[in-house]
Amino acid sequence: MFLMQLGEELWRRFVPKYLEVLGAPVVAIGLYGSLEDALDGLYQYPGGWIADRYGRRNALLLFVTVAAVGYVLYAIAPTWPFVFLGLTFVAAWSSMASPTLFAVVGDALPKGRRALGFTMQSILRRVPIVIAPTLGGLLIARVGVPTGVRAGLGVSIALGLVTLAVVWRVNIPLVSGHPPTNIFGVWRALPRSLRWLLASDIFIRTCDGMVDVFLVLYATNVVGISAPRFGVLIGVQMATAIAVYLPASAVADRLGRKPVVAATFVAFSLFPIAVVLSTAFAGLVLAFVVGGLRELGEPARKALIVDLVEPHLRARSVGLYYLLRSAAIAPAAFVGGILWSLSPATPFWTAGVIGAAGTALFVMTVSE
Repeated sequence: MFLMQLGEELWRRFVPKYLEVLGAPVVAIGLYGSLEDALDGLYQYPGGWIADRYGRRNALLLFVTVAAVGYVLYAIAPTWPFVFLGLTFVAAWSSMASPTLFAVVGDALPKGRRALGFTMQSILRRVPIVIAPTLGGLLIARVGVPTGVRAGLGVSIALGLVTLAVVWRVNIPLVSGHPPTNIFGVWRALPRSLRWLLASDIFIRTCDGMVDVFLVLYATNVVGISAPRFGVLIGVQMATAIAVYLPASAVADRLGRKPVVAATFVAFSLFPIAVVLSTAFAGLVLAFVVGGLRELGEPARKALIVDLVEPHLRARSVGLYYLLRSAAIAPAAFVGGILWSLSPATPFWTAGVIGAAGTALFVMTVSE
């Protein structure tokens, strides 16, 4: 996770600018974000099925290899539609591998240590985000967007090869002895409380998806900061997240998971509003601190999902949860692009309202 994230964060945040340079209109950039969310959903359940059927190690080996093919397609893209083709391969790591990584924590740790396990997993995933976007931004400022992004993709390919050697050491036996189950059986196995969590999560991720792909455009084109400064903002966001992970995990163990997850949803709702109220770099720094606070309850939410599902359906249940969530939020970025054409601030205000609705739904319906 650390190696793949380190490579991807050199260029991932700048893909909208890469598309812009390759000639993509703003609606196409929004469509890219929607396709990213759609693939994130469509790939989740197949990824979980592969992990449950062929084992964690074989699944991860496959996903890393397919993602590396996508990095190559991104790097050689002569026009923006090639980036869309590359995304169908790149998403094998960011989406297909997600249920497997959930299942590894659930398989390897007892219930009482899973929240801490997800906390450590989240820290390892986000440490590269503190430094890599800034390095990527500096590289882009020095050599330009196309060359800088392609150089970052070259690093991703090299780190992907190293990751294959690391993944080979993952050795967790499968849970066997249960009858085959199709996707409808997996859905019926999800408890009611998890379904309410999914519903509220859809609102929150719609809030996030509507503006995420436009953050770099708003910061650089509207507020007027440079690419390296945007990289610094991402670092601030991730440093904030890392700083609150362990204290939030301790609070969740003592007071329960619901208050921490609710605070997370509040931060999701406030983040787009804080961004759109910013008129200078200092304001954006404060906004991205709020963005970092969105991670407060993520380990607790993930642990709750893993606790509730059946062990022999673990990867598939996680895959189904994220498939439904991502399918529901897939139009968000495209709608954000349409709203952006009205005014750059419109998608951010709309996202804040949707996030508030999701927070209220969670507080009223989800019970631990």
